[in-house]
Amino acid sequence: MKNKLLIYACLLQVFLFLCIIVGAQQKVITPGEVWPDNQGNHIQAHGGGIIKVKDTWYWYGEERRQGLDSNYRYVSCYSSKDLVNWKFRGDALKLSDPDHLGLKWVLERPKVYYNNKTKKYVMYMHLDDRSYKLASVAIAVSDQPDKDFKYVKHFRPLGHESRDIGQFIDDDGTAYLVFEDRPYGFRIAKLSDDYMDVEKEMCLIPQHMEGGAIVHYKGLYYSIGSALTGWNPNPNKYATATSLEGPWTAFENIAPPETNTYGAQSTMLIKVAGKTDTTIIYMGDIWKPKTQWDSRYLWMPLEIGNGKLWLPKPEPWLLDVKSGKHKIQKPKD
Repeated sequence: MKNKLLIYACLLQVFLFLCIIVGAQQKVITPGEVWPDNQGNHIQAHGGGIIKVKDTWYWYGEERRQGLDSNYRYVSCYSSKDLVNWKFRGDALKLSDPDHLGLKWVLERPKVYYNNKTKKYVMYMHLDDRSYKLASVAIAVSDQPDKDFKYVKHFRPLGHESRDIGQFIDDDGTAYLVFEDRPYGFRIAKLSDDYMDVEKEMCLIPQHMEGGAIVHYKGLYYSIGSALTGWNPNPNKYATATSLEGPWTAFENIAPPETNTYGAQSTMLIKVAGKTDTTIIYMGDIWKPKTQWDSRYLWMPLEIGNGKLWLPKPEPWLLDVKSGKHKIQKPKD
């Protein structure tokens, strides 16, 4: 009996320890480090996008974990109340070759929009063949944020080539798609009312850039992107305009150019508007092409305002989504 009680006690301790590990709440965002979800696994949401529905944030991205079936492409979904602690909701999309694209077909940079009128979640993604000649966007739709997305179609937006895509939702709720149209530059286009098509081009920015992202802050639009260097990082740049139609200013570096944006590539700008302040977050990917499952994330609050934008050196930091305030966690002496 004593041995049984001892075994039960040991098992209970192990169980409580695992509960603490899995259920522990993180307080700090640490750029470039492994970012565990609620199950203790590194978050797999690469090239991703984030939306907020009521009080919940949803993070979608390319699922790159080891052991995936190579016949499919996966889009993961995570949810959070604070942008720090993330719950894995599962694969929102598991897609086999949708249009006979052939071996090593491509699904990249998924972005999801929630349409208040239709109550649908509409996913846009870059869809391509292995040679990147298709250069199109694809759409999948679901009634739920985290599962059962069904492939609908692929097309070239407004007849233009589209590779890297980004999303932008303005303060008035209008939804836009940002897409790279080689060799012309990148385009900003308004979605249709049901989000099932690209309706109107706002402008073409004649800059050859990937990872396009936009934020509207204190009367100015800030647009950022990275140069066309494949997996290799480069100096990300930004420009501003008072309207999405432009004109846009000349592009400038967002960080010291010799850092190559601290090894990251832009994918989105997140606006956290709280009760007393607003934080704009640079959301970037640190790609590891040979070990893609280990690719990391660089999230940092930007120094932004009066037409200037700067990405500080990455450091651990804290975020309060209710107030909109952030704080850099300085190392202790």
